[in-house]
Amino acid sequence: MSSTATRVAILDYGSGNLLSARRALERVGATVDVTSDPRVATEAEALVVPGVGAFAACMQGLEAVKGPRIIGERLAGSRPVLGICVGMQVMFDRGTEFADGEHAESAGARGCGEWPGVVERLEAPVLPHMGWNTVEAAEHSVLFAGMPADERFYFVHSYGVRDWVMETSDHLRAPDVTWAAHGTRFVAAVENGPLTATQFHPEKSGDAGLQLLENWIRAIG
Repeated sequence: MSSTATRVAILDYGSGNLLSARRALERVGATVDVTSDPRVATEAEALVVPGVGAFAACMQGLEAVKGPRIIGERLAGSRPVLGICVGMQVMFDRGTEFADGEHAESAGARGCGEWPGVVERLEAPVLPHMGWNTVEAAEHSVLFAGMPADERFYFVHSYGVRDWVMETSDHLRAPDVTWAAHGTRFVAAVENGPLTATQFHPEKSGDAGLQLLENWIRAIG
């Protein structure tokens, strides 16, 4: 594992596997602070935004510690951010969890809006999607570099982004989008400049998850 002592802040906003994320990052050589202090979170070399539970509840917790502002300021300064599970989902415009009925597609909770798109219920015979799954890694992915195509990662979720709608131009490099499938295809990871996210839990994905975190840390350095 890498010995690079990159200082990583894990944003503590009341949601997420803080201890397991900390241990995984320390195993790949990072120096880790678990914090709800906006200054520490903004100034760290890298920030991890974990997340478990409902989209709206995670957004409420983020807003309580000024999370959307912290994320926005970091990205404006090209400072790395990694979202995990619901920490990935809240980077999109909106989540439809608990927004049932005929207006569900236009209702739901507002996200951070760093990426356009909607987090919606997966179309699958069994939910939640819980367990190990392969992914279709993006061709130029840094996160999945050096991993076999049949590598598996650990997922726990019922909602995801089924349509990637971000427009690109000749002047902007298109994000690297990795996909997975459970009943239907959904976004499993995104690499978009300083903003990176995974729908699965790298900190619970054994050696593959550690390799992914090491690749992310190495890319920062």
